[in-house]
Amino acid sequence: MDIQLLLALVLGIATIVVLVLRTRLDAFVALLIAALVTGLVAGQSPLDIVKAITTGFGNTLASIGIVIGLGVAIGKILEVSGAANALALAFLRLFGKGREPWAMGTVGALVSIPVFCDSGYVIMNPLARSIARVKRAGYVTLALALGVGMTLTHHLVPPTPGPLAVTGLLGADLGAVILTGLVFTVLLLPIAVTYAKWMGPKLESSVTEEVREAVYGRAALVGAAEGSHHGSTGTMTDDDAAAPAQEDLPDDPELDLGTPPEGAKPHRVGAFLASLPLLVPLLLIVLNTVTGAIDQNAQGVVGGTYEPSAWVVPFAFIGNPVIALIIGVLLAVYVLLPRWTPRSRVQHWFAEAAASAGLILLITGAGGALGQVLRSSGVGDALAEAIAATALPAFLVPFLVATLVRLAQGSGTVAMITAASVTAPLVGTLGIDPLVAAMACTAGSMILSYFNDSYFWVVTRFTGLEGTAALRGWSGITTAVWAGSIPLLFILNLILG
Repeated sequence: MDIQLLLALVLGIATIVVLVLRTRLDAFVALLIAALVTGLVAGQSPLDIVKAITTGFGNTLASIGIVIGLGVAIGKILEVSGAANALALAFLRLFGKGREPWAMGTVGALVSIPVFCDSGYVIMNPLARSIARVKRAGYVTLALALGVGMTLTHHLVPPTPGPLAVTGLLGADLGAVILTGLVFTVLLLPIAVTYAKWMGPKLESSVTEEVREAVYGRAALVGAAEGSHHGSTGTMTDDDAAAPAQEDLPDDPELDLGTPPEGAKPHRVGAFLASLPLLVPLLLIVLNTVTGAIDQNAQGVVGGTYEPSAWVVPFAFIGNPVIALIIGVLLAVYVLLPRWTPRSRVQHWFAEAAASAGLILLITGAGGALGQVLRSSGVGDALAEAIAATALPAFLVPFLVATLVRLAQGSGTVAMITAASVTAPLVGTLGIDPLVAAMACTAGSMILSYFNDSYFWVVTRFTGLEGTAALRGWSGITTAVWAGSIPLLFILNLILG
């Protein structure tokens, strides 16, 4: 590989890491500056660099920006309506007694598809505390299973913004990525639950006193009523164990849903209705993928663009991610929210969702800009030729890039978008299947969540783990699922390669 082009790539990635870690700039600005550095070092003219940046940014958001915004909006309504909580409780009942870690891992995986990890964990953690209080043991196991379940789908399954952005950057089929991400999640969940059940009991004694008391002690309201009474033995009765502490319960959604008219029944969301805004769009997108594959096979077209047959057009329309997620938003607003919820409140929630999606959109667009500079400057082609000359499987390149960037700066979303941006110019040249490349980017970004990851602090603080206990518990379990994804990627590459 030409030394100048290699230097351009190395300095571009290093610029992202250094700016995010050592300056006040965020990933959006860091990616744009990295694109400038890459183009200049590669010998591209300044005006050509600017053109590549704006072209890459616009093309990327044109294909994926609307979908990210709609996906985040659905997640917000699921959160505020109580639908996410209803789904979680349904899964707990489904799995039954004795399988709580499996239930919590599955709950986490389901909730994290439309809801960001951080807020999703805060919403669902009271369930883990309530179960542990009834069992009088096992809180760390449940908390770890819940957290890593969320990690799996947050990294692997669209319409979570990170994998959604990767799908757009690499030109992969969204339905195929959803199906493959779900398969990866199902196959990796046993690793997560096994690790949680193995490590959890070892760390129970390391839980901070404050969290231990909140989980296993008397309800906070009872303690407040007793005041400074010191005669209590602190022994829990069965009633104490069965009743969740008041401060551990999620906020009552009705407090945010408006004032019901006199005589109206209390608003409750069942599990079936709660699943519709999430399940219907996913099914429509997958149906589009399946019917399209059948049609292509019938026409003898393998990959690429083709002219859909007349019978496929309706499925292609309603299964287009934009249309499918618009349907999801309509279902969320008109099925999950009561009729008395004020319009202004719903619009306020949409504004909050847009605010949370804003930075993701900018980072995604900046990743597209970096990818376009890599293509137009020749760095992408040079890297492809260099990889082709080695024995390294090409699909491991995005996996390793995502791994290294995640270790360096902590954000899984930034790591996978950076890896996709670097990989995009290689997909066609090296013959990497876009689906394999997308899964490699997302799986590689799961490694070793630790101090520079905001989600690390959410999970460990709520779980009451500090220092080496936090590393053994949370950093260990995220690395376990990262390692478990490697053989899955090899298998996927054998099937599609």
